[in-house]
Amino acid sequence: MFKLRRFLKDYKKEVIIGPLCKLFEAILELLVPMVVADIIDVGINELHDTSYVLRMGGLMVLLAATGLTSALFCQYFASKASQGAGTQIRRALFLHINSLSHAELDKLGTPSLITRITNDTNQVQQSIAMSIRLLTRAPFIIIGSLLMAVSINMPLSLIFFAASVLIGVTLYFVMSRSVPIYAAVQKKLDKIGLISRENLAGNRVIRAFSKQATEQEHIDKATEELTRTSIRVSRLSALLSPVTYAVTNAAIIAIIWFGGVNVNAGNMRTGDIVALVSYMTQILLAMVVVANLVILMTKASASAKRINEVFETKPSVVEENTDDILVDASADTPKIEIKNLRFNYAGDGDDELSDLNLTIKKGQTIGIIGGTGSGKSTLVQLLPRFYDATGGAVFVDGVDVRRYPFRQLRRQFGMVPQQSVLFSGSLRDNMCWRKPDATDDEIIRALQVAQAYEFVAKLPQGLDTHVEQGGRNFSGGQRQRLCIARALVGKPEVLILDDSFSALDFATDAALRKALRRYTAGMTTLIVSQRCATIRDADCIVVLHDGRAAGIGTHDELLRSCEIYRDICRSQLSETEVPA
Repeated sequence: MFKLRRFLKDYKKEVIIGPLCKLFEAILELLVPMVVADIIDVGINELHDTSYVLRMGGLMVLLAATGLTSALFCQYFASKASQGAGTQIRRALFLHINSLSHAELDKLGTPSLITRITNDTNQVQQSIAMSIRLLTRAPFIIIGSLLMAVSINMPLSLIFFAASVLIGVTLYFVMSRSVPIYAAVQKKLDKIGLISRENLAGNRVIRAFSKQATEQEHIDKATEELTRTSIRVSRLSALLSPVTYAVTNAAIIAIIWFGGVNVNAGNMRTGDIVALVSYMTQILLAMVVVANLVILMTKASASAKRINEVFETKPSVVEENTDDILVDASADTPKIEIKNLRFNYAGDGDDELSDLNLTIKKGQTIGIIGGTGSGKSTLVQLLPRFYDATGGAVFVDGVDVRRYPFRQLRRQFGMVPQQSVLFSGSLRDNMCWRKPDATDDEIIRALQVAQAYEFVAKLPQGLDTHVEQGGRNFSGGQRQRLCIARALVGKPEVLILDDSFSALDFATDAALRKALRRYTAGMTTLIVSQRCATIRDADCIVVLHDGRAAGIGTHDELLRSCEIYRDICRSQLSETEVPA
């Protein structure tokens, strides 16, 4: 929690004035039992004066009204500070998460990050509000009640001290055993979030395989684990109230018993006993508040630790500078050059890519093919520097990609990833991601090239059609074509199509490739595919096998020289197209 104090720097006034208001309320609350004692001892027992009783009753009302006003001011300041800090934490988390590279996002995981932005931040936010409201008030009430008891009767105040010690021991016993369990609860919430996200995202797959019962068992098991852990901590917390109330009531009985003896002996007044009972009750309520505050702070501490874990995670891919660099690329300079490239996701074990060398000239179309897990997608993700190479280097226009600012490097690329992702909003908004000021004519041209304009033109609202989250209101093939169109808007210097034709039928695939050849003339294009027909007309084809280049050349050259490429072609093309 201490590390997150920086988010309160804009709310110093609220953090200071709020507790002071609550402290003032506590002082007024401590005065009320003394006023009650005066009403009993002076107004009733001594003077028998109704007007005195009414005056003192009016004073009690005034104290209550003033205390309420002070509490309302504290509530306002606490809400302002906690909501403001919570907003800043969420904003900072979101910005920091977006600054992380792919490797860190893979490690942390989407469900966990969502839980940290929402649930964990809410816990911290709530703890800030309760700390401002109660962190000063509860201890002050306890200490103030003890001092007021001493001022009334020193011997009887020993009962207060004994009761306070017993309640404190009870609090320590419960809290010391429940603190570790709250951290476990947060982890189990993460697990439920993961299972829920997978089930919601893969709902169609689950139904297709009739796995509803199996997935129900998974979520039931996770929720049962959370339930058991929550019940365990609740049982510990449940000890708190009965034990503290038992100690407090025993203390009140002792006060009344010994107080009555002192009253009969003439050493105390009746009002003093009432005041002592009131102070004992205030200590009880304050102790319960402290217990609840400790529970809340424990949860918040676990949540703050998880939030700080995100902030302390540094991106492995960082910019050397943020200003655009000068690139003097002549016509002979390769658009992309890969030298002795080696890459490993985990940093240990076998490399996903190794000893890879490739030169791509401006305007060339490069096909990349290979078996599953051969490193095709990994290769194209290294070009815009989503990951940093473990060894070797990648050059764009003759400059190492590590020297580029992210914005200058990545605005050269138009990328269509394997998973077609559209964002909620209008179709026009999605098409303008690469070029915010793109005209409708540019968008329509890109849609035509991507073979998407035919179905977009039939939509009642055209480019203003609403896109649901993830593009759920479009089919898989439609999403792929729309993603291709989005990448084409603004004509990037390098177009990367990462297995972007997989959901297209062969006729649409052929029409799209034909349109792309015309539209991307002069544009460097990399096509990752598992279909020979998709890349056979490429200027150069790279065949990957176990992270290595098994062959580099044209379709005809590879048929003669690369056995792996020949095997792939035999499995897809007719015998007449693949020579023996």
